[in-house]
Amino acid sequence: MVSLDFIELDHVPDGLLERPASALYQQLTGPTLIHLQGREKRPLVISVLQHGNEVTGWEAVRRLLKSHFPLDNLPRSLLILIGNPMAAKHRLRRLDDQPDFNRCWPGGRETDSAYTRLFRQIHDRMRELQPLAAIDIHNNTGLNPHYAAVNLIRSDYLRLASLFSSKVVYFTMPAGTMSLSMSEHCPSLTLECGQAGEIHGTDHTLAFLETCLHLESISTKPIAADAVRLFHMVATVRVNDNVLFGFGRVPAELSLREDLDKFNFCELPPGTSFGSLNQHSRQPLFAVNPEGVDVTSEYFSFDRGQVETTRETMPSMLTLDRRVIQQDCLCYLMDRIHYEFGEEVAGPDPLPEGMRRSDRPGAPSA
Repeated sequence: MVSLDFIELDHVPDGLLERPASALYQQLTGPTLIHLQGREKRPLVISVLQHGNEVTGWEAVRRLLKSHFPLDNLPRSLLILIGNPMAAKHRLRRLDDQPDFNRCWPGGRETDSAYTRLFRQIHDRMRELQPLAAIDIHNNTGLNPHYAAVNLIRSDYLRLASLFSSKVVYFTMPAGTMSLSMSEHCPSLTLECGQAGEIHGTDHTLAFLETCLHLESISTKPIAADAVRLFHMVATVRVNDNVLFGFGRVPAELSLREDLDKFNFCELPPGTSFGSLNQHSRQPLFAVNPEGVDVTSEYFSFDRGQVETTRETMPSMLTLDRRVIQQDCLCYLMDRIHYEFGEEVAGPDPLPEGMRRSDRPGAPSA
């Protein structure tokens, strides 16, 4: 049974670092904060396992802490959130009776519940400790490059992101994520570290965390325009709940391509097929922009027995995992942002001064 009490520890329990994510439930019954003191008192926040099947963050944290053992002389204090050990037990994103933990943070659309109250408490505790930065570590279920995501376009946020990858995504949806809730208080990142279980993803994440652990500060000086390739999330694409779908040659209303995830981070021309429609009578997909407006017709057509793009666009997080598609979404759509002047800017849509989206045909105006 999942505990919804707020748990904070000032030490790593004996034996915890020897356990893979799927065995953490034997010592941790719910979301747990571990606060470790270091020479620099402002902590680095590291969040892992908000989704129980995304294990790279925990594997990287295990190795990070083992490399600094005994933990009485860390370069900087750490505040480690272990999110959903019960889902990790079953190697699932979340249990069927749970909400998505990374949608329950302040500012989200989840209704008031024991979960939203719990994550409000965790958020307030993190904020109270005035962290240097907050890092939320995730995996993808489809083929994606490693990239960082930010919720404010500011030089210090982009500089921190560039230490992980030159590919950076700016997003304001979905609401209720940890990085979005913490971004008002410190540089805050979501790391997308490839597919779970890949050693390269763990190595890359570990190297980044080690770098962050030794940062004295994060510079707010303007970052060079060529330091990052910046993208903006413009729509979330979901499969209609009432439509039966599958991949390849299947007897379903919507037959998606078997290699659909190869399109991630590729600029797709108009007319690109995501799959075929078989005797469909309902709209198979919906695309919604950050303001919640249905923009399906701007991106897709269904007229020729195919799901086809109507304009140039770039998807991310396309997955072939049916459960993830049903619990979250099929993918996100992105546009390129040109960071022209290296100026320090911040803010939600519309894009702030000094920023513009791609000028390619069909790109939405700023």
